[in-house]
Amino acid sequence: MAVVTYACRGGGYWLFRQIRPTPAIRGVLDYLPGTLFVSYVVPGLLSGGLQQWLAALATVLAMVATRQFAWAIAAGTATAWVAWYLT
Repeated sequence: MAVVTYACRGGGYWLFRQIRPTPAIRGVLDYLPGTLFVSYVVPGLLSGGLQQWLAALATVLAMVATRQFAWAIAAGTATAWVAWYLT
């Protein structure tokens, strides 16, 4: 698994050293991390319950307030733990 994972990751770096994407392709690739994040989060929220929605809300509020990923992740995780404990 580690070799396959490294090959996939390293293969991407190798590929982008071999080719030069156009500015249009680079623009599309700039949006890719955000779309991947949404594709992971939205199905979980739609199939989740109150705990998931509270944790997501706490994460967004912490991110807006602090602009720090670590604090946002900590707030969401802590909120999820508390919500699961209380329900």
